[in-house]
Amino acid sequence: WIIFVTIGSLLGGFVSGTINGRTNFETNKGPQITTKQRWMFAFIGGFFFTYGARLARGCTSGQALSGGATLSAGSWAVMLSIFGGAYILAYAARKLWN
Repeated sequence: WIIFVTIGSLLGGFVSGTINGRTNFETNKGPQITTKQRWMFAFIGGFFFTYGARLARGCTSGQALSGGATLSAGSWAVMLSIFGGAYILAYAARKLWN
């Protein structure tokens, strides 16, 4: 069933893009960054996020939903750190998107 879900997700994404007029499948990026750099940053960010989830033995959704619902101090600290880090990184990288 995982194969069918994966194929259906990809197919749904392509159909949605086509319906919304994105037929050339271009990469969304700012004017100060190349497509190659955009893909490189995306993969590096994905690697770090995956490594962090593996290191923490769980994903951010589990931390936020399960730990946050039980008012776990560790889960709240992790979620505040994730959001804080994301805002700091977005502020530092804003010149690439403007």
